[in-house]
Amino acid sequence: QVQLVESGGGLVQAGGSLRLSCAASGDIFSINDMGWYRQAPGKQRELVAAVTRGGTIIYADSVKGRFTISRDNAKNTVYLQMNSLKPEDTAVYLCNAKGIYVYWGHGTQVTVSS
Repeated sequence: QVQLVESGGGLVQAGGSLRLSCAASGDIFSINDMGWYRQAPGKQRELVAAVTRGGTIIYADSVKGRFTISRDNAKNTVYLQMNSLKPEDTAVYLCNAKGIYVYWGHGTQVTVSS
């Protein structure tokens, strides 16, 4: 089992920044990929960014150039630095870890006001 705990969400004005953190515990050696998804009201959950254990990174087109994902394997933590935030970035952001199984955090709310 893997437990994921997110932190760092909140309310910010458009153009502002937030940094999300997700700390993994438990069977961490089973984790390969870690990443962030988001889900806005009435919309499907979508991938925001992900990073493999080896450092390969992918981003959703909507966040390229504004968001940066990073991973500290020693701390079993993945971060999402979000800059130039837009109202359409408003969503619950969920941490995700993949190995043999897929694990999800409970999510952290990000609200961007216009």
